Amino acid sequence: MRDDPLLQPFRLRHLTLKNRVMSTAHEPAYSENGLPGERYRLYHTEKAKGGIALTMTAGSAVVSPDSPPAFGNLTAYKDEIVRPLSEMVEACHEHGCAVMIQLTHIGRRTGYAGGDWLPVIAPSALREPAHRSHPKAMEDWDIDRVVRDWAAAAERMKAAGLDGIEIESYGHLMDAFWSPAWNRREDEWGGSLDNRLRFTWAVIDAVREAVGPEFITGIRMVADENMEGGLSREEGIEIARRLAHSGKIDFLNLIRGHIDHDAALNEVIPITGMRSAPHLDFAGEVRAATRVPVFHAAAISDVATARHAIAEGKLDMVGMTRAHMADPHIVAKIMRGEEARIRPCTGATYCLDRIYEAGEALCIHNAATGREARMPHVIPKAAARRRAVVVGAGPAGLEAARVLAERGHDVTVLEAASRPGGQVLLATRNPLRRDLVGIVDWRVAELERLGTRIECDLYAEAEDVLARAPDIVVIATGGLPQTPPMPGGGAELCHSSWDVLSGELRPEGKVLVYDDHGGHQALSAAKLLAEGGAEVEIVTPERMFGIDMGGMNHVPYARAFQCTDTRITLHTMLTGVRRDGNALVAQLGSRHAPSWSEERRVDHVVVEHGTAPLDTLYFELRPHSTNDGSVDHAALLAGRDPYPRDCKGVVLLRIGDAVASRNIHAAIYDGLRMCLPL
Repeated sequence: MRDDPLLQPFRLRHLTLKNRVMSTAHEPAYSENGLPGERYRLYHTEKAKGGIALTMTAGSAVVSPDSPPAFGNLTAYKDEIVRPLSEMVEACHEHGCAVMIQLTHIGRRTGYAGGDWLPVIAPSALREPAHRSHPKAMEDWDIDRVVRDWAAAAERMKAAGLDGIEIESYGHLMDAFWSPAWNRREDEWGGSLDNRLRFTWAVIDAVREAVGPEFITGIRMVADENMEGGLSREEGIEIARRLAHSGKIDFLNLIRGHIDHDAALNEVIPITGMRSAPHLDFAGEVRAATRVPVFHAAAISDVATARHAIAEGKLDMVGMTRAHMADPHIVAKIMRGEEARIRPCTGATYCLDRIYEAGEALCIHNAATGREARMPHVIPKAAARRRAVVVGAGPAGLEAARVLAERGHDVTVLEAASRPGGQVLLATRNPLRRDLVGIVDWRVAELERLGTRIECDLYAEAEDVLARAPDIVVIATGGLPQTPPMPGGGAELCHSSWDVLSGELRPEGKVLVYDDHGGHQALSAAKLLAEGGAEVEIVTPERMFGIDMGGMNHVPYARAFQCTDTRITLHTMLTGVRRDGNALVAQLGSRHAPSWSEERRVDHVVVEHGTAPLDTLYFELRPHSTNDGSVDHAALLAGRDPYPRDCKGVVLLRIGDAVASRNIHAAIYDGLRMCLPL
């Protein structure tokens, strides 16, 4: 362990970082009125407990009121932020973890219709595609006040006891001055590289005057926008050189790419199915050219890649940001020789999609992340050992079994299929989602370590369960595909997305895929069909395809559908299917225009309408249970025992899709919080 490159300390000015692993700045959207409350503090403290050397908070903290939070950002322009920040710093320092914060003016990458409704600003009045904002071109007094705001914010961060700050120059205001694509000014702030850097030097000089020469100050910067007309690789590296040689910047945190639309964002932050660590070599080139400490994060989700980055001298600190959302105890496990036990980041990007779509970051398969106040990352032992039977080895059942086994119970899992995994295994049939298998593999390995038995190829009946004399029974039997209601009938003529993903159906010719579920399932099936040569039309009653999926995951589907000429029809319902000779006729209607109807003559109809619970076993077992299957929701949400303990007998609970059709995270959260009190 002493020779592990990741565990070597690193000296950054006067600060010694205890190892080479960090979490880079990101906004989990846990703020409360722009301030870091308990949830925010506990989220970062958990990583500190897990051994990380540096947690970079905020993503980013905004320095001015006309930089309204787009993703629950911290408001660094408020004096009130000092106290809660200092509490978070103190909590992390107790575990030997350094804490820094990223400061920014978001510039054009936000909207005016929030916060104080001030106009969005940018170097030039050019519309920003991602947020559809039309910024005001900054006047001289705008520039002066933003520079002052940056310095004042930095002073607050120093007062809060932070170990340093990171200036953001990637996708926001500062790098917009750098980019010829976004800076069309003809005054002293635009044109030549010297002019385009003038704003940066003004900010850095003001910050240094405010915090002094010793307070650690770095910059997270784009060194190549990788877009036509944007900041070139050559100019980006030249900027890095100038910053490094100025002596005013203590580290560079490197980014390659731009984030003006979802497709570009996917190249900067790769999702599952994409190449890991795509910009690591580029970051290494910049480090060689500048000779200053270099940080970097982009899909470095496994320890082997992180170790390689340090060992080969490509980086000084390696960012494992999403990886720490999956497992905040990565470093501790490395130090204990338990590297194989690290819960893997599967790249599902549920975390980011949740921020953009629902306002909070959650890991697809670590339901404790962001819920540290109630959900532990290390499961405590129960007072007494009990016998538990879990029926179903999908994500809900596997998580339930893991939690119960960690509690010290004697656990047996009964699974009808030939291997564990449930619907996750179907999802991995789509090459884009192949890495989701880590959700299953990690839990199976943990259960093996804990001595839990998984009995496959057993379709459990009530007598199979009761014969094992359990104290606890968890029904995690999942569900089966269901067809949408169709007034015109024809459900028996339809196939499910499961039929396609499982390989049981390889339809050719014209295929209509109807999706009123909104997740990956229908789109995965449509993609496989289209790439297999079928002529596909996706029909949905929603205003967009994959409405519940999240923008980061839309990109590969949109690309595939455009490249295969897949037709997408919105605001349209499937009202019936009938047979006409060797063909099927799909009848279509609309909620928006009740009198409108059309028909499609196709070879196959595939539908995705979620699942119907497989709950027969649950209802058969209810009379044999102490709690009659009931759960006290008020007690559950308050962190109290939700199950009665006034008499002996079997505690019965039902989780995951055996309750209702939901997603992987919901299934795993059920498994964690429903079994934790037992």
